[in-house]
Amino acid sequence: MREAVAGREVTGLAVCPSWLICKMGTAGGSRARARPCGGLTASRSLNLRWVLSSLCMLPMVETVSGARGPFPRALISPQFSATGVNQTPMVDCRDVCGLNVSDRCAFIRTNPDCRSEGGYLDYLEGIFCHFHPSLLPLAITLYALWLLYLFLILGVTAEKFFCPNLSAISTMLKLSHNVAGVTFLAFGNGAPDIFSALVAFSDPRTAGLAFGALFGAGVLVTTVVAGGISILHPFTAASRPFLRDIVFYMVAVYLTFTALYLGRVTLAWALGYLGLYVFYVATVVLCTWIYRWQRRRSLVYSMPGTPEVLSDSEEDPMSSNTNSYDYSEEYRPLIFYQETTAHILAQALNPLDYRKWRNKSAYWKALKVFKLPVEFLLLLTVPVVDPDKDDGNWKRPLNCLHLVISPLMLVLTLQSGAYGIYEIGGLFPVWAVVVIAGTALAAVTFFATSNSKPPRLHWIFAFLGFLTSALWINTAATEVVNILRSLGVVFQLSNTVLGLTLLAWGNSIGDVFSDFMLARQGYPRMAFSACFGGIILNVLVGVGLGCLLQISRGHPEVKLEPDGLLVWVLASALGLSLVCSLVSVPLQCFQLNKVYGCCLLLFYLNFLVVALLTEFGVIRLKSE
Repeated sequence: MREAVAGREVTGLAVCPSWLICKMGTAGGSRARARPCGGLTASRSLNLRWVLSSLCMLPMVETVSGARGPFPRALISPQFSATGVNQTPMVDCRDVCGLNVSDRCAFIRTNPDCRSEGGYLDYLEGIFCHFHPSLLPLAITLYALWLLYLFLILGVTAEKFFCPNLSAISTMLKLSHNVAGVTFLAFGNGAPDIFSALVAFSDPRTAGLAFGALFGAGVLVTTVVAGGISILHPFTAASRPFLRDIVFYMVAVYLTFTALYLGRVTLAWALGYLGLYVFYVATVVLCTWIYRWQRRRSLVYSMPGTPEVLSDSEEDPMSSNTNSYDYSEEYRPLIFYQETTAHILAQALNPLDYRKWRNKSAYWKALKVFKLPVEFLLLLTVPVVDPDKDDGNWKRPLNCLHLVISPLMLVLTLQSGAYGIYEIGGLFPVWAVVVIAGTALAAVTFFATSNSKPPRLHWIFAFLGFLTSALWINTAATEVVNILRSLGVVFQLSNTVLGLTLLAWGNSIGDVFSDFMLARQGYPRMAFSACFGGIILNVLVGVGLGCLLQISRGHPEVKLEPDGLLVWVLASALGLSLVCSLVSVPLQCFQLNKVYGCCLLLFYLNFLVVALLTEFGVIRLKSE
């Protein structure tokens, strides 16, 4: 309706999307957890009915030029643009389940809180716009299977491509086992956790995923994994490394707890995280030097020929090719022949070893079938340098192909391909420039090298493989975070509980199996040390670097918005588990037995029950 008032035109009521008109539940300040999407009734009580009704009923205001805007200039909030007529307020995306089925797609597409900041697929739009409501269980099942496959991609990339290249880099830099173990190799083992944290911290709405995953993995590893090792193979823990690692981990947890309490992470705080990790590495190096000095000194006073046994050794037997491909040297042919370039390329791109296939179990074969597409793509795009091989894993035709494909993958995976499709001068895309330059370099390399001998600059492929595999992991981690956030919207779950369960379990499953395998093989001390030493890097670098990257994008600080009481339960449980281990292990004279392991497992079960009861509102503060 329009009226002429004092010669000026005034417009009547503003037009609002249908999902804004009084469909957000009843008035009230409390939130109630209910069933997941599927019903037509509101599942959460919100205090938005009056607010949204008022926004929809605001009159259009006059302007001198005759242009009209939806809100008086004095009432425009930061979520609204002064010039944007169709801007909508940011509402919690989980409120979509309280709308009619016909309004959910419009809500997802117009609400800023439902938009994904990265990734290639829009999972929320897929659920609410492309699947019929009756097919919601099918959509959830497909998403769950895709989530499991993404975890498989993370594991394969980290184990067979990321870690070997990091091992090659540490070998070329001539780092000691201890320094390499707490830097490059620890970063390789914790790559899924770290990249998931970096992706989650890039968006304030998913920061709860990062805290849930880092703290949840910490509780899982220090209780379930450590307890399982003690049950499988009782042993005597190394005293000094255990005390050193657990103290540093407790300091890292305390810093994170304080940051949550303050509700923000500043530049100095983020640098403090990274500085603490540097100090931890320096402490490991110093402890190693002291241990070696004591060992040399004890050898002076020991009798010649008497073997020395030091039970507190900080050096664990490590092999730099632990994660490398096993090409079964025993199957080398007796008569060597000159392989053609085409045969070398076909063999290098074949992820299946037929000799192993015949001797493996049905479970291994089934899992290998799922891995084959991922391994083929990774072999095609990621070079691997193996310093333990005579030729360094030099595959001339494949490595030349890598010079074209790897840089192309870098530009197409960085920022979800935003830089790769950018057109230089509005005419020539960046990806085309990369392909042309890579092809020229590959041609020069192909004609300047031979199949039998690697070139002197072969080590460059280790860095290229490191960057490419890192971006593969980052891409998969981005999709994991987006799927988990979508599942949180559908099931009305907070990001924290998703992080401490699905994300933490998925990222830690490899550590669980590897540590249990080490314990079964008679190396429980090595596996137990990995429980506390490896996760220090995940917390310090995951939080510190994640917040630092966010600050570098122009934000003065990173705002932390904990998901209520649950994140405090999570942080308290992790701190309590560390304090219990710090007190109980020395009291047992570092003798870890099955009783200690069972107590840790019971602790984790109790923590999980309390966390879930807190998430669903059974346990809550009186003020809530």
